[in-house]
Amino acid sequence: MRKLLGLQYLRGLAAVAVVLFHAAGRSGLNFHAGEAGVDLFFLLSGFLMVAISGPETRPIAFLADRVRRIVPVYWIATSVMLAAALAGAFPKVRLEADHVLASYLFLPWTSPSNGHVWPLLVPGWTLNFEMAFYLLFAALLPLGRQVRQVAALTLLFAGLVTLRPLLDPTSALATFYTDPILLEFAGGCWLGILWKRPGDWPRWLGWGSALVALAAVGWVAFHAPQLPRAIGFGIPAALLLASILALERRAAIGEWRLPLLLGDASYSIYIWHTLAISVTIRIGWRLGLPQAPTIALGIVGGIAAGLIGYLLIERPILAWFCERRTVRGVPVPAGP
Repeated sequence: MRKLLGLQYLRGLAAVAVVLFHAAGRSGLNFHAGEAGVDLFFLLSGFLMVAISGPETRPIAFLADRVRRIVPVYWIATSVMLAAALAGAFPKVRLEADHVLASYLFLPWTSPSNGHVWPLLVPGWTLNFEMAFYLLFAALLPLGRQVRQVAALTLLFAGLVTLRPLLDPTSALATFYTDPILLEFAGGCWLGILWKRPGDWPRWLGWGSALVALAAVGWVAFHAPQLPRAIGFGIPAALLLASILALERRAAIGEWRLPLLLGDASYSIYIWHTLAISVTIRIGWRLGLPQAPTIALGIVGGIAAGLIGYLLIERPILAWFCERRTVRGVPVPAGP
């Protein structure tokens, strides 16, 4: 067992990309490429679930581990958001009991504030997908062989996506759980299957292909934003992940403290950044700062809030639960 440093760096990259997207958007600038951070997160999630599980993994133990990892920090952040909204800090936020309850239960629900299928804490929409993925992954664990499990998961997701045109487009549940973005979890799972098999990865996968993947995200963001997300961002993100895994196989990735810290804190950065951006962007406006410094202030605030949340909330919670994993990252099986 060893920690894959490259994956931690990718987690940090994904979190920072989302921070950039939201800080720019809050200031009136569209940084569409930052959205690809979510697609990378989904691929990483699929990979990691395969990498840390096996035929001996029990569904209940697997789900309990996921709940310990995801739920406490998210519920704390959601409660902070709820308290702030009740105090009038976010005058545009409308509170309804069913929406708030759904937010805590990871159920997709139409927000009364803006009509989107978003929870009270907006970044939580991705966690609704994550929790659904974890439930299905756990349900398929009894199939034994991981290839069989991942094949069944892929067929299930593909079937749901195929049903999308036949369902009521006004139904939050129907549109949410038939989104093609689900296929990114399956893509990550297949990379996990390949990772566990012996042998070298293609030589063309490496730093060059990683740069190509990043360039492809930028090109799609600026020139082809109409492409389906699972294609426009999902495929380049999959290439980026495969490139880093190939480098890991060759032990070609060293340890760098700052990227590693951002990777360790990536979940907290993702959960807390929108709250911090809302505050820091307002500060920038009140100070009369131009757009660029205001965006920079939002980026710094979002990342700083995540680092503080990681050090003061997430890491102590993980230590309290006495998880078997290292606090600094998620170790996954090394290649044979």
